[in-house]
Amino acid sequence: MTALRMGATEWTLLILLSVLWGGVFLLNAIALTALGPLTIALGRVGLAALVLTAVLPLIGVRLPTAFRIWGAFLIMGALNNALPFTLIVWGQTYIDSGLAAILNATTPIFTVLIAHAATRDERLTPGRLAGVGLGFCGVAVLIGDQAVAGWSWHNIGQVAVLGAALSYACAGIYGRRFHGLSPVVAATGMLWGSTLLLAPVALWVEMPWQVAPSAEAWGAVIGLAVAGSAAAYVIYFRLLAVAGATNLLLVTFLLPVIAAVLGYIVLDERLGWNAWVGLALILGGLAAIDGRLIGKITRPCHAKQY
Repeated sequence: MTALRMGATEWTLLILLSVLWGGVFLLNAIALTALGPLTIALGRVGLAALVLTAVLPLIGVRLPTAFRIWGAFLIMGALNNALPFTLIVWGQTYIDSGLAAILNATTPIFTVLIAHAATRDERLTPGRLAGVGLGFCGVAVLIGDQAVAGWSWHNIGQVAVLGAALSYACAGIYGRRFHGLSPVVAATGMLWGSTLLLAPVALWVEMPWQVAPSAEAWGAVIGLAVAGSAAAYVIYFRLLAVAGATNLLLVTFLLPVIAAVLGYIVLDERLGWNAWVGLALILGGLAAIDGRLIGKITRPCHAKQY
């Protein structure tokens, strides 16, 4: 079997994907100036579904018609789009975009825990367990000791983003059942499933037709759909096929840094010391879970012992 490697093209796509997903948090903040969280989430998945549906004939594939598969699309749409998108945007009404991105970086930490409980082939190793512990230490630093004295909306906003990370982790495990289905078809079906779930709730609760958002807000929603969802998913599945899931974990290292920089430049957000310490701990935990960096550091040491 040919090893999955990262060439110049793959590195370029990886950085581009990190920028696209890092920019999602900035676009959320801009859209929130005029639109509600449910409306933003619906606009993102609905427009992205239309874009990818238009792409399908160009690559010679079509959406399946079996009810069983569409039932799976609905569940995947809930776990990977409808629930996390709404939780992140709602959480960003109380916390900065950079902080939301850092908390979202805990997704792989939740994933290894769920994979250990739900699968037989991805068990916790000492290194992964240490990474999980380090990551949760980072979360504790981010939330802060003020949560012990009493919960604030700021803390609840942080927990909402953590809930989104947990939902993404569940989607990562559930999404295995789409193996063998065209990645673009799976992404399109998932986006239509989340659109069907979000549409009645968003229209009933927020009644977006009564809102007159600015051009910037609509532009942000279009950016979320076209760049942050449709284009990002195409790049994601391309990298998944060529570089593998392990190399894709590198996106998680780059994304929160890019989001924090964009928040600082565009929104003048200032992250406190605990955000940077928490980010360092979470990224350290991800490095332990990934194992490759630690392996490169320790391998020469082991060689000297022989």
